[in-house]
Amino acid sequence: MYRLDRILLLCLLALFSSTCLADATIPVKDIAAAKDPPWLKRYEGSFIVSYEHRAFDAADLPASQLRPVPGDNAQDRYNNQVVVAKATHPAEGEYTRLVYIAPEDRSPLELMRNYIDEIKGNGGTLLYGCQDQACGGAMVGNDHGGGTQGLLEKLYPQARNKDAAFSNGKCATTENLAQERYIVATMPTGAGEATLAVLTYSLDADGYCAALNGRTGVLVIAIQAKAREQKMVTVTATDMAKALASEGHIALYGLYFDTNKSVVKPESKATLDQIAQLLRQQPKLALSLVGHTDNVGGAEANLKLSKRRADAVANALIEDYGIDEARLQASGAGMSQPVATNTDENGRAKNRRVELVKR
Repeated sequence: MYRLDRILLLCLLALFSSTCLADATIPVKDIAAAKDPPWLKRYEGSFIVSYEHRAFDAADLPASQLRPVPGDNAQDRYNNQVVVAKATHPAEGEYTRLVYIAPEDRSPLELMRNYIDEIKGNGGTLLYGCQDQACGGAMVGNDHGGGTQGLLEKLYPQARNKDAAFSNGKCATTENLAQERYIVATMPTGAGEATLAVLTYSLDADGYCAALNGRTGVLVIAIQAKAREQKMVTVTATDMAKALASEGHIALYGLYFDTNKSVVKPESKATLDQIAQLLRQQPKLALSLVGHTDNVGGAEANLKLSKRRADAVANALIEDYGIDEARLQASGAGMSQPVATNTDENGRAKNRRVELVKR
């Protein structure tokens, strides 16, 4: 009886293993609903195996070597050593992430040269490039722990990997890399300027991903600059007064800034009008203006940015509305006090705010 049970168990394990191995295959078509941006060509014979599109999102693309922060042994949630790029290229707009598997016997170099030719041929500009160990970090995918972060996972973080287990998309982004080449570039399109990050790499795959071993993967982040849809309703002075009386604070989303900038945009006027009206209606009211950011970029940079934005709002109220400087106190909390997830744009939009706090 023991022998029969053992044989059955081994047969089941073998069947399960064969099924898993069959899931990672050489792709012959794009995954459902995936498509290239209309302004960007792909390498002929490549197929999309992983895809994400957002109407509006932002990214800080590495534009220098990834290195640990000196004196900082920070680890991410997966116990990997955090590495950062001293220089980044921020971009926001219509966001598309694509992962392709290239035809057989095509090297990362050949794929990258074709992308560079396409970018330059369309009047684009290369901002940064690197290859292999010179890119910094570990040459790994985005599904590991206890090691060091790599370039692929900085572009496509583990927390955002929703590819199905055993799929080509999962295999193309989670296995180790034998080679890698990377560029950041800008390129004019019919709708304005776009930003591109392109990573070409050779897969060192085994197990259920063995079918893709040695194949070249291409990870593209394509961001077409465009204005964000302004759909937040302006909070009235009355609503502000009620929230301050009951809660002691209120978050405002009608104060607008460009990515990584602290100049208050003209679209903020309606909300500034209401803050000024509140302060005029309550002459003894004193407020703290607290800036908050999402988690795109480093903690120190976001802390400074949030303070500059709060300062900018205070200065606008003082200079444009004649509010007494003594009634306003500006500070920044950076990315330390999120009110929503930072894993998608809807959550990050809620975290980017200026709060009024009753003093």
